Amino acid sequence: MVLVSLPADEQRRVVAACFARTGLTLEQLWLRYFALGGDVSELELEAFLQGLTNLPRIQRDMVAHAVNERLDEVTGVRRAPYSRGTGEDTRPRGPLAALVGLLDGARRAPPERLPAVIAMAAQSLGLVVTVYLADYDQRSLRPFLAEERPDRAPLAIETTTAGYAYQHADSVLVEEAEGPRLWATLLDGDERMGVLELVPGPEADLRDPALRDQCQWLAMLAGRLLAVATRYGDGLDVVRRRRRRDPAAELLWQSLPPSTAATNSVVVAGGLEPAYEVRGVVFDYSLSASTACLALFDAGRDTESAGLAVSTALAAYRSARRAGLTLPDQEAAVDKALSTQFDGSLTVRGTLAELDLADGGLRYLEAGRESPIVLGGRTQTTLDGGRRLPFGSGPAARIATARLRPGDLLVLHTAGLSGARDTHGEPFPFADCLDHNIAQLPPETARRVLQAVKSHCGNKFSLDAGLLIARWSGLP
Repeated sequence: MVLVSLPADEQRRVVAACFARTGLTLEQLWLRYFALGGDVSELELEAFLQGLTNLPRIQRDMVAHAVNERLDEVTGVRRAPYSRGTGEDTRPRGPLAALVGLLDGARRAPPERLPAVIAMAAQSLGLVVTVYLADYDQRSLRPFLAEERPDRAPLAIETTTAGYAYQHADSVLVEEAEGPRLWATLLDGDERMGVLELVPGPEADLRDPALRDQCQWLAMLAGRLLAVATRYGDGLDVVRRRRRRDPAAELLWQSLPPSTAATNSVVVAGGLEPAYEVRGVVFDYSLSASTACLALFDAGRDTESAGLAVSTALAAYRSARRAGLTLPDQEAAVDKALSTQFDGSLTVRGTLAELDLADGGLRYLEAGRESPIVLGGRTQTTLDGGRRLPFGSGPAARIATARLRPGDLLVLHTAGLSGARDTHGEPFPFADCLDHNIAQLPPETARRVLQAVKSHCGNKFSLDAGLLIARWSGLP
């Protein structure tokens, strides 16, 4: 039997007649409709029922579903018709249905099933979706290949529309010969996981700003679920890897916090290179309503114990910070842990800093030779106070202070950046690279600087490159 969709006017007429039998007020009907994901106002709903205006097919079906939910409570009453013929899928559609479907589908789903769950949720918005994840080199967006989409290839972050959306942590609508296409960034908070490619079905219009907003909601929730899933399985992680990490690098990467995090007052972003062979660099941070705590440790690449040394420093710092100890006490804890573990045979360079988010006041110390940098406007300032010998060799530093202005960028870095050289011995123009990329979002600034140093040295690092940056907004 061929099923024919019900004409819109006929559907509206019968829905209005069935609504009259529900015993609901218009406000009660609107609340039920809204709970299903409806997005027109109560006034627009009244105009629809009175035949003064029409609604999109998805919205009409949600009104019918809201009416039928009530009619199911009243036996023997004729049900309202859907726009689709009998036997077709009459489940409610729209933003709430998509988000609820994503949450419900993700519950207990293995990581490798999440892209399929996301695709099913997108169907509630009338869209076809493909998931792309950023690789650990931060050079390409790699498709998670579902069985029915084997034609998707990796997309370069630097040269594609998908990459442009990723760089700006935004969504980008493009008009193509076959119709519009939307690229939306997968976000775990402010950390970029990849992008969604969204293609409309026959009932969806990506030119509708409301639908594009709903796509961004879907991308943000999907990004959070993908990030969580990587903690309990390898199914997504293997998509992001272009090759195997060596064991030392694997240990250090597992010690890191997310590469990006933010509050209203500050955005923090970090990164390491070489991504698959890093030996002795880690970064850490902690954000609260009042303070941003930042740390960068560098044990070099010269010894097999570099990873153990830098991990010891990181663990001591976190233990002291989480116990509520002051910056000098955190410094002392790192010194003590390294001295106890290595008896003075290994030291660790690095920087500790605390940023007061109320007024931009900065307290810091630098153990080694790579002083923090502050960029603001057209100025670049090196903070050369708080100097001391590397951690594990004492004595303690005198804590230095500075003050950031709203919009300033604080940069902690290792010698693998400021001291990087190409095959001809030419130094990497670290300061110029920072200046050139200061206007970007902090995670994009970090990505571009690390890509630049990688290109400069031909991906041959004599020292690990570590970068941790924080932009203070001055907002409460």
